[in-house]
Amino acid sequence: MSYIVSHATKWYYDYMLLTYQFKLNPTLEQVIILETWGELLRRHWNYALGERLDWLRRTRSQIDRCSLVSEPIGEIPNKVDYYTQASDLKLTKELFPGYKNIYADCQQQNLMRLDKAWKRWLLPDKFGNRGGKPRFKKRGDISSFTFLRVNSPKAGAHLTGSTLKLSKIGEIEVILHRLIPNGFEIKQATILNKADGWYCSFSLADKTVPDSLPLDKIKSVTGIDVGLEKFLTTADGQSVAVPQYYRKAQSILARQQRQLARKVKGSKSYQKQANSVARLHLHVARQRKEFHYQVAHWLVNSYDLIIFENLNIKGLARTRLAKSILDVAWGAFLQIMQAVAVKRGKLTLGVDPRGTSINCSSCNERVEKTLAVRVHSCSCGLVIDRDWNSALNLLKCGSVGLPISGCGGLDNSQLVKQQVSYVNLRCSR
Repeated sequence: MSYIVSHATKWYYDYMLLTYQFKLNPTLEQVIILETWGELLRRHWNYALGERLDWLRRTRSQIDRCSLVSEPIGEIPNKVDYYTQASDLKLTKELFPGYKNIYADCQQQNLMRLDKAWKRWLLPDKFGNRGGKPRFKKRGDISSFTFLRVNSPKAGAHLTGSTLKLSKIGEIEVILHRLIPNGFEIKQATILNKADGWYCSFSLADKTVPDSLPLDKIKSVTGIDVGLEKFLTTADGQSVAVPQYYRKAQSILARQQRQLARKVKGSKSYQKQANSVARLHLHVARQRKEFHYQVAHWLVNSYDLIIFENLNIKGLARTRLAKSILDVAWGAFLQIMQAVAVKRGKLTLGVDPRGTSINCSSCNERVEKTLAVRVHSCSCGLVIDRDWNSALNLLKCGSVGLPISGCGGLDNSQLVKQQVSYVNLRCSR
């Protein structure tokens, strides 16, 4: 099992941010310090969140009743935000000396996370959507903290070779399973705890990303239809099978969870068994992520433009097919595919999926069918796999105005039943 994983790609002006993750090999004393930091930051989060909720209750009143009915009488507090809470860090260290041992940037970043979650809850985005209410953290919920500066004169983290020196923690060995490319600037470092140990995620600035391919130089294009019977089908008639990592691990996971239920909650044996269950979930997540990267690299290597459907995945995950939908993780795959395409200078395009499974890709006639019907059979004579037909419709919809042929080559002159071919993925990230 590789410790990896490079993920999360974002654009920032003239460079791109990549994340390289490496496993750490801390000593027992350093593990105790890291766990202590996480617990103190959790308590500080809960206190700061309580301050914000108290201010909100005292300064808000419902239209049809007076707040004095349900709120205590007292002086109305001043507005609480990141700046007021960050200015109180000095007082916090005086009252609770344990916080003096935590690097200041990590405490400020903890408050920044809370402020971001608070604004996401109260202020809608440009689409009118809001996030959920910030929650109080239970023991162990905060398992990461960030050093905002790395390898600068006033930084709290310094990476030299395979050694990471953290302020007030010491030097920790880093298992560098791959080298950081030359010319990449390390922006920040996040220390996080997983079921199988401690990791460090370095945020790297990459200025060598190629420009996007011009539209007039696009030579190959395809549409992809994602599904549950087949993970995806391209407009060329190639399909990728669904691996079903979670369903294959369910029997082992159920046995481990039954053993966990027999343990005394809070005991050492309970904690050990809970860690075994967490490791199983982590293994399944890594399998799925590796598979997503393989498919993404295969698509980007094969096509200059990839057209996909903008699905309402959250809505689909509330149906009776929720377990299968969450197992294939379409949303995570589409994010990875778009990130890989940007790194290669290729293009992706999301289109409206309405009607792509019903309309005929040859004559555009509506052919109503249920999910159980897996073959598209039209009166024009076209008999084709349902997912292949959807991929062709996506290709036609997304290729409008481009200097390429809009259809994958199938028309009503091909009266035979068309079958998809499965792709055997052997590529590596």
